[in-house]
Amino acid sequence: MTESLPDVRTYRLSPEVVAPLRQRLPHVATQTIDAIMAEVPAYAVAFAGDLGVKIARAVRAALGTFLELVARADGPDQQSPLGPALEGAYALGRGEARNGRSLDALLGAYRVGARVSWHELAKISVSTGQPAPVIAHFAELVFAYIDELSAASVAGHADELASSGRARLRHLEQLTQALLAGEAEHTIEVAAERADWSPPQTLTAVLVPEHAARTVVDLLDRRTLRLSEAGPAAPDHSVLLVPDASRGAVAGLLRGQSAVVGPARPWLAVKSSYDRAVRTLRLPGIETARTVVDTEDHLAALVLTADRQALADLRAKVLAPLTAAPGLTVDKLIETLRSWLRHQGRREDVAAELFVHPQTVRYRMTQLRELYGDRLRDPDWISSLIIALTLPDPV
Repeated sequence: MTESLPDVRTYRLSPEVVAPLRQRLPHVATQTIDAIMAEVPAYAVAFAGDLGVKIARAVRAALGTFLELVARADGPDQQSPLGPALEGAYALGRGEARNGRSLDALLGAYRVGARVSWHELAKISVSTGQPAPVIAHFAELVFAYIDELSAASVAGHADELASSGRARLRHLEQLTQALLAGEAEHTIEVAAERADWSPPQTLTAVLVPEHAARTVVDLLDRRTLRLSEAGPAAPDHSVLLVPDASRGAVAGLLRGQSAVVGPARPWLAVKSSYDRAVRTLRLPGIETARTVVDTEDHLAALVLTADRQALADLRAKVLAPLTAAPGLTVDKLIETLRSWLRHQGRREDVAAELFVHPQTVRYRMTQLRELYGDRLRDPDWISSLIIALTLPDPV
């Protein structure tokens, strides 16, 4: 079983062991830097540029910190020099993540640095006559120190990825809100750039129940924008904005899900797709349970209910003549008039639909003609009656 490395925070080397190492520290640092440049290609360019001076300084500082750590005297007032070194390694990890790089190069540099610095430090110790057990313990300390630095860099890299990931999610949500609010094009374009989101040609708005949004979004393009809460216009629903996909393609991908799919629109104009999806969701009689509702299938209802208050007012206007009829017969007269309009005055068809005798239809229509007069021959009034009596009640 492999023994664990010693705790580099508590292990000590005597001053006579450390003194010659400290004297040769610049040489060790140079050898370490040369090896990293030769064996880790990702850092060759960095060392060659202005950043090289800073990196070289960081290598010398890390080696110096190591010697300070293992040579310091014990005492209640003695503070470990490891803290700043770990902070520096943590910052290196965050910097790699911020620049879009993995930790492969940095951890490779640590491994090369550990090997080369140990080789050089060991040569110095041997030349000064240090016994083998001391040199062996020294090796353990070098690699324990590198493990500490590596772990700090890994933590910094992970924290930066998590932080930048959360920040990007916030930026994507802000972009989605700007699109749905119909903000100025410049504002939306700036939001897209901030979110590092490449605009598509078109976006298609899709409404799905909040509880199903996570499952549904996994079926769609990975660039799909998502807003968890659609707001009062569509309570308990999430909004998905799907890039470069026709409503038919989206409907096919979501088959078996509960969704309302709007039309594809130029990406800066997706608010109109969202508005249509919301209005379709609110149409009377729309059932979305495990069904994909295509707004294109409801265009007539959407057009005729664009102004719900206007529909209510129209209905009140065209039914006003019936206020002169006895209260108990108004509903039957409305029912007969609606059927008469639907069947274009064919008495037998009206009677069959209402399960009454044709003479009953004749009687009721006589009453209606008395109440409406010539208006039942006026094409404009007939059109108004058809719209008012054949559409669902406004909500």
